[in-house]
Amino acid sequence: MDHAELGQRLRSRRAALGRTVASVAADAALSVPYVANLENGRGNPTVSALDRLAEALGTRLTVTLADPDSGFGEPPPPPALLGFTRTRYFRREAGSLATSLGEEPHRIRTRLLDALAAVARGLGRDDLSERDWQRLLDAMILILAHPTEPSSIVEP
Repeated sequence: MDHAELGQRLRSRRAALGRTVASVAADAALSVPYVANLENGRGNPTVSALDRLAEALGTRLTVTLADPDSGFGEPPPPPALLGFTRTRYFRREAGSLATSLGEEPHRIRTRLLDALAAVARGLGRDDLSERDWQRLLDAMILILAHPTEPSSIVEP
């Protein structure tokens, strides 16, 4: 991955979570100009700085030495999903879920983004409509906010 691709991934992740450069920099204990430069494809980050940024963005850093043509690594979330995470609907529903679970909103947004991206990869679809993303989000929220009691499961 080159510096430009790294910067694009950092910015996409941060924007999808509705976070500012300043909030991510503060959580990662890095300066705002440093993080901004990385997002713009400039700078030469240390593994430690990237690890702290990954944690601040609710993800993890993996370092792999692989053949350049192996295609190893997860692709970034589909653009349509990134657009959906910026909608009022997503932010409202994620905020409500965070409140009901007693968690920080940006952590819930991160978990939901990752889960929705995983579903899209599993289905082999990155072209879902905003309405499809809403339906998937609604299903996830239903399960997370209202888990079924084990005793209420009916055997077939």
